[in-house]
Amino acid sequence: MNTETNWTPASWRTHTARQLPVYADQAALAKVEAELQSYPPLVFAGEARDLTASLAQVAAGKAFLLQGGDCAESFADFHPNNIRDTFRVLLQMAVVLTFASKLPVVKVGRMAGQFAKPRSGDFEEQNGVSLPSYRGDNVNDIAFTPEAREPDPERMRTGYMQSAATLNLLRAFASGGYANLHQVHAWTHDPLTMKPDDARQAP
Repeated sequence: MNTETNWTPASWRTHTARQLPVYADQAALAKVEAELQSYPPLVFAGEARDLTASLAQVAAGKAFLLQGGDCAESFADFHPNNIRDTFRVLLQMAVVLTFASKLPVVKVGRMAGQFAKPRSGDFEEQNGVSLPSYRGDNVNDIAFTPEAREPDPERMRTGYMQSAATLNLLRAFASGGYANLHQVHAWTHDPLTMKPDDARQAP
């Protein structure tokens, strides 16, 4: 299949897919899918092209790839401090790799949408009780109850909103000087609680 000419948002449905939740209410699923299709993209084409170019430098041995983040994000852990702390750790690691490798470091974060988890089986058993597996907050809840483990399409809307907010904050950090590797000492400051005078002195 020529993906450049034949791809559509629904073309994946013509292929075999595994690790998919089964939604009891298909009408509710279709409603959420239609709504999400009307939302702005989380990542823009220019950003994807920039990353592709950077990864080409990695493949050519002219840059180093650093990828980090959570195995899976949680709706409950969504907080600007957590986003900032993860971003800061990646920056600190990049500093070490930059000086060690003498190469630019391409930083890729597993965040802003890491809300789904693959599972080896469709069901999980505890104390003789079998319920659908927890597939991440984008699908169902980790609590071991029939209600919590029921796949809920509304969770995809929550996932989009949290991802968009996370990306907005990350872009602000990246473009506002917080990611400047020459300002390592300022990363011990908290830009979310600084006084205005302190913020003007920070990168």
